[in-house]
Amino acid sequence: MEFQTDQEARIIDCYANCAPLLQRAVQELKEDELDLAENDESWTIREYIHHMVDGDDIWKVFIKRALGNSQGAFLLDWYWQMSQMDWGREWHYAQREIEPSVALFSASRAHVAQLLHSTNGALDKHLVMGLPDGNEQLVSIREIVEMQTSHIEGHIADIHRILATHHSQVAQQE
Repeated sequence: MEFQTDQEARIIDCYANCAPLLQRAVQELKEDELDLAENDESWTIREYIHHMVDGDDIWKVFIKRALGNSQGAFLLDWYWQMSQMDWGREWHYAQREIEPSVALFSASRAHVAQLLHSTNGALDKHLVMGLPDGNEQLVSIREIVEMQTSHIEGHIADIHRILATHHSQVAQQE
């Protein structure tokens, strides 16, 4: 029995493929490179990694909840009470090693992709989501999967840009 169209399978596969993209982006980085940033106001590579993984962990709950009970609701009011930069400080992004987060991300993406591939109509399942302004919106798993794929790809591009800028500056100094 086929559970997805080819397009749905591609969406899920792109979502799952973010894990090896992240692994390749960081696998040969030295410890001091993890603390590079675009500027003094932006996150370091290390902080981006933890931000991506922690955010993905939060959205995994949405996906699993929608797979189990599309009549339910998803609230993030606790998260929206602070900025992402504040969460980064509270969750010690700047000090933590990246290996546990990268491993969690890889396992989690494989786990969720397997669930999505195994569930008929998975991407069309949805939840009512409470928004920061107090309104509610019907949000599908497809929207979350596509958002999280784009989010990770964007931050991996940020990591590549930080490294390219750093390597360019080092080459200019030589």
